[in-house]
Amino acid sequence: MTRTKVGVLRGGPNTEFEVSLETGKSVLENMPSDRYEGLDIFIDREGEWHVRGKPVKPVDALRGVDVVFNAMHGPYGEDGIVQKLLDKFNIPYNGSGALASAVSMNKLLAKQRAEAIGMQTPQYVILEVSPNLEQTLSDIFRTFPQPTVVKPISCGSSVGVTIAHGYKNLIQGVERAFEHCPKVIVEEYIPGREATVGVIEDFRDQEIYALPPIEIIPPTNKDFFDYDAKYGGESQEICPGNFDKEVTGQLENLAREIHKHLDLRHYSRSDFRISPKGIYFLEVNTLPGLTEGSLLPKAVSAVGSSQSEFIDHVISLALTPTRT
Repeated sequence: MTRTKVGVLRGGPNTEFEVSLETGKSVLENMPSDRYEGLDIFIDREGEWHVRGKPVKPVDALRGVDVVFNAMHGPYGEDGIVQKLLDKFNIPYNGSGALASAVSMNKLLAKQRAEAIGMQTPQYVILEVSPNLEQTLSDIFRTFPQPTVVKPISCGSSVGVTIAHGYKNLIQGVERAFEHCPKVIVEEYIPGREATVGVIEDFRDQEIYALPPIEIIPPTNKDFFDYDAKYGGESQEICPGNFDKEVTGQLENLAREIHKHLDLRHYSRSDFRISPKGIYFLEVNTLPGLTEGSLLPKAVSAVGSSQSEFIDHVISLALTPTRT
């Protein structure tokens, strides 16, 4: 039996480089070896591609590959750039297409899509570097609900995110966010419980199968589920989360709706806050982490599946001719 050759892209020129290496490692290790032959394609921090330790052009790295498993996160890997490249070479790949990836990675565009289908999202304002920035920040502090959440508009893994509790903290948070992106989003902070919900297409006889919501409880020394809380092993990640039946159903339906209306493919994971005023959509991840400690694999395990079954299923989806 001829095995399918799978090129696994990992690394990438962004701040999520290390997490991507681990996601790619997990994919390579858990790919069913009787069906697939994995090819480790490493992309360094400068964006240069490598195969077997040697720098190569993307077209040469992908020569002979039947399908790509994109294990990158953040800009370059998750924002449509690599997707456009793979489309150019007519190579099937996991995850969403170029346009849907770009829209979802942009927190403003994703929020606007969520609002258009009636979802609640935190109040927000978009900032760019300008001569009037100091006055704008002063206006935000005086008129905006406090505290605020400051984020780069197009990063993942909570990179560059700050909870601003005062004016000085707001300025520092915006400066930090601008280090990662030329546009920054300032949101109202929604008090309440945090949840994340993964979905998988064509899984267990459902068109969009919702995995059980995970409740995230950051360590007491953290304001929110930041990069260190995500990967430091100190947060509580309860799966299934301790939500009642009604809230669980609402979270699952919202995750399905986001996946559907942003035209996503194969799988995704959406983040929410549950407050007394309802459930708020925060953002969506089109290529969520697949490391040993990542959230999506925990939810997959909670429904009696495995990382190996999930990877096999996603590769099969990518190879399905009707999915373009």
